[in-house]
Amino acid sequence: MADKGVVEIIVDLGKYKYVELEASEAERLLKEVTRRLGFESQDASETYRIIRNFDAFYDMAKKKFKDYIVPSKSMNDMILGKVIVDKVKLVKEGDKRIVGIHFDRRISEDTLAEILKNMGYQVSIKRLEIA
Repeated sequence: MADKGVVEIIVDLGKYKYVELEASEAERLLKEVTRRLGFESQDASETYRIIRNFDAFYDMAKKKFKDYIVPSKSMNDMILGKVIVDKVKLVKEGDKRIVGIHFDRRISEDTLAEILKNMGYQVSIKRLEIA
């Protein structure tokens, strides 16, 4: 598989993992995460809808001066610890559509790294710490 470049997994202080990819690649990543977990939560389904309707959600977010879109989450998923996506960031760079996904803290950075490597990326993990 051809090398697609380096993708950075950013782990914030709350242990949420952030990955930024082109829209179709972000959808592939999310699809593989849900497959490996063995379930698709309401927030993951909503994130697919956001990615597939990128332009409409991007325009809506800009009109509301929002950097992030928070997909709706099922109370049942939250209680059972089955939340996958915390929030989504949509960015346009020229004609490229970039999706940043903040994965829930329960999603392993090792799992994300392994999936990204299987997708053809080199992976860098950056942990944000208090200075």
